[in-house]
Amino acid sequence: MKVYVGADHRGFYLKQKIYKWLLENNYQVLDMGAYQLDLADDYTLYAEKVAIVVADNPKDRGILICGSGVGVDVTANKFDGVRASIGINPEQVKAGRNDDDMNILVLAADFISEKDAKEMTRTFLETGFSGKEKHKRRLDDIKKIEENN
Repeated sequence: MKVYVGADHRGFYLKQKIYKWLLENNYQVLDMGAYQLDLADDYTLYAEKVAIVVADNPKDRGILICGSGVGVDVTANKFDGVRASIGINPEQVKAGRNDDDMNILVLAADFISEKDAKEMTRTFLETGFSGKEKHKRRLDDIKKIEENN
């Protein structure tokens, strides 16, 4: 599994810390930007980059970071096959992976600590999808919605 990370200026410093932590923990990680702090950049650019590769590579995962988390979350979820969600705490992230096969974790840099971000990231990457029939049925419903929009 590859992990793609992206962030705008408000998530830049947290992304740098998460990226380093992923490397230190032997994850195959690819930085999709921002590569330097640019106070005028837009979150849409990084959300699009990460969402495209995750949508095209179902076994891979993404992590997006912006100030509130909302902008990258909304943008990423415009792509078919993407199931992005803002992480609230490790238990919620675990439920998102287990029940909904969440494939992009969104972190709100302005509202969480580095420690909490790392714990949610660990949970996101270590939790599998349960594959229960009711969860598969719901994911199939989402695919049908995507096909009709």
